[in-house]
Amino acid sequence: MTVLAIIGAKALWLLYVWLASAILCSWLSARKGFGERPGLATGMLLSAIGIIIWLVVPAKDGSTWRRGGGRGRQEAPSSDAPAAEN
Repeated sequence: MTVLAIIGAKALWLLYVWLASAILCSWLSARKGFGERPGLATGMLLSAIGIIIWLVVPAKDGSTWRRGGGRGRQEAPSSDAPAAEN
């Protein structure tokens, strides 16, 4: 009976890794301008390798990745800073 319990615990952790990689690949592909579906498929089929693939794939022009950077939000300008003049 303990052998089944050990296999069950390993399977649960592998399931968590698989789900987390699918979520992260979906988020990365959406930010890079490809939509969520290609990332979700990559994360589900390739698991953790899909994350590496989406980090290497270049972002499309005008995507959130190009506008906001890789981490998400950019630092907001200070209200004390002078306005830029053209």
